[in-house]
Amino acid sequence: MREVVEIIEPQWVIEGAGVRLRRSIGSSSFDHLDPFLLLDHFGSTEPADYLRGFPMHPHRGIETVTYMLAGLVRHKDSLGNKGEITSGDVQWMTAGRAILHEEMPEDLGGQMEGFQLWVNLPAKLKMNPPRYQEIKAGKIPWLNPEKGVAVRLIAGKYANTTGPVTEIAVEPLYMDVAVDSGNSFTYQLTENHNAFLYVFRGEGEFCGVRTQATKLLVLGKGDSVSVKAGLLGTRFLLVAGKPLEEPIVRYGPIVMNTVEEIKQTLREIRDGTFIQRYACGVEK
Repeated sequence: MREVVEIIEPQWVIEGAGVRLRRSIGSSSFDHLDPFLLLDHFGSTEPADYLRGFPMHPHRGIETVTYMLAGLVRHKDSLGNKGEITSGDVQWMTAGRAILHEEMPEDLGGQMEGFQLWVNLPAKLKMNPPRYQEIKAGKIPWLNPEKGVAVRLIAGKYANTTGPVTEIAVEPLYMDVAVDSGNSFTYQLTENHNAFLYVFRGEGEFCGVRTQATKLLVLGKGDSVSVKAGLLGTRFLLVAGKPLEEPIVRYGPIVMNTVEEIKQTLREIRDGTFIQRYACGVEK
């Protein structure tokens, strides 16, 4: 069984044009878990905490994954995509060479809640054309593998079921797991993949460690995960992926392998050549 090697307390930060959120990966206390560069948990019943949103901004060299639990976010990007994601939907955007996008929440009179995960791209794919996948809630399977357990499988495999997000370089596992009080959940992970649990509801025993929401648990080496829910039950993300073991140089939403690549990106933004147009995946 994998052991919990580190427990991360998320930090409150202000991002975008003034969105208040919890950050557990990509913070001053925990920089990254290869290949994962950032995990933000946004959620509030106060519109002032989220309505300013994330106006148009650039990305290069990474993939961004937005998973909505509640609320509505309108989005558009430089590929011409536009639309909205709401409760249960997933947006998996491969920035590749360059993309501009914006995500603007709306006040529906209720709670806004969700997650954004950044996944690194290997050096050989960082300058590929951008790609976009939007998966509506109805296409994401709910599984009930054990008594008192519900699994929402976004990416990866569980028994004979494969999540709808595919063709991702780091072979990710991304699942949302709910376990009722007193019940247990087990899962066999790919042994050499890095993994974490993000506990966002309730409490329980996670790979032998008792804790409660809201915490990120970094898992060590091994091939299995075991969770037993506490009195109030629990709900968590289980995320894993193949480490790239490549150098990382960040400049905000731009993540490359060298300082010179960052400088080149900033030159392109400055002189207006950052965004290229694509037809059928081919740069023009």
